[in-house]
Amino acid sequence: MIEHFVISPISFNERAVDCMNFEQSWAAFLERERKTASGRRLERLMGDLTGEKRMFETVLWPVFRSFDGFSLEYEIKSTSGVSIFVDALYHPLRLAFESEGFVPHAENITRDRFAFERMRIRTLALFGYKYIPFSWDELDRKAESCQRYLYEFLGRYTGSDDPSLRELTVYEREVLRYALRVNRPFQMRDVLLCLGVKQDAGRLVLRLLMAKQFIRPAGHGTQKIRAYVLDDRAYNYVL
Repeated sequence: MIEHFVISPISFNERAVDCMNFEQSWAAFLERERKTASGRRLERLMGDLTGEKRMFETVLWPVFRSFDGFSLEYEIKSTSGVSIFVDALYHPLRLAFESEGFVPHAENITRDRFAFERMRIRTLALFGYKYIPFSWDELDRKAESCQRYLYEFLGRYTGSDDPSLRELTVYEREVLRYALRVNRPFQMRDVLLCLGVKQDAGRLVLRLLMAKQFIRPAGHGTQKIRAYVLDDRAYNYVL
């Protein structure tokens, strides 16, 4: 769980083992992403991913210790229909991570590209994504500082003093935050869109939230539930 994340020094042997685990997990993650991609996204996944890999290796992997919930080179359509791509998207918390080099993103940027990048950031904000960029220099020289920032950022997703909140999974927390944000009854399709998961996983999250009494059916029926609302105790949840 996020609130249990701590930064602790590891030995040389542990670092070596962790490095091997990362390389194996990265290769499997990349293969999975390529198999499910097509079009421009697949082209990007087949291209140079040095910056993305470096960001995972130095910051994201040490914090999350998993590629679960991540998509690489994730495609989002702007309101004008333009495709924008995110280096790494973490679906449970809607976090958009970017690895940015100084030359392509600052030194050699054109006016058109500068305007496009501003539109890109606005689009992410419009769809509820939190934009978290790291420069290549930071990844190379200040990796531990980047990790500390991410730990502190994730710490904001700790619940209130209610002990039961600390038993919620990341997916369950995100559904509660989504429901608070939209302020209306929500359905299965909302959960699937929010989490980026398949129906079986979405159904399990809803079932667990019902059992923990954080959500309840929007209507009076209990046999076939079409929509859900937050129960009173969910409003004690601190965003």
